[in-house]
Amino acid sequence: MKRILLALALTGLTATAIAADAPGLPTTAAPAGAEVYIISPGDGATVGQEVTVRFGLKGMGVAPAGIGKEHTGHHHLLVDVDTLPAAGQPIPADANHIHFGGGQTQATLKLAPGTHTLQLELGDQHHVPFEPALVSKRITVHVK
Repeated sequence: MKRILLALALTGLTATAIAADAPGLPTTAAPAGAEVYIISPGDGATVGQEVTVRFGLKGMGVAPAGIGKEHTGHHHLLVDVDTLPAAGQPIPADANHIHFGGGQTQATLKLAPGTHTLQLELGDQHHVPFEPALVSKRITVHVK
């Protein structure tokens, strides 16, 4: 039994080591001076459970995911995320990492009452963060 547990533990460590050493995808260089930001709501705002978030972008254009046009990307909204997605890897798609691969520049969210953080990250045609990462200031909203 101990051998089986040791073998399973070693297999798990090997898989973890392989995943950690997996090469990232090619990254796209961000143009100098490019910025992504949240237009509204403002930092510290009190909002209803349904809130519209407007996305801003300076020095680049917005294009849908899968479109490889120079100096364009698409928005990802990070809700209650403390650590930015890994460089060279696609931004996850889940309830906390919301993709706007259609080129959307705003979205209406339903948030639970309480305090939440919102932050934008621009991804390239493959959902991979730019290099350097183009992220907005993280804002806090209070949902009533």
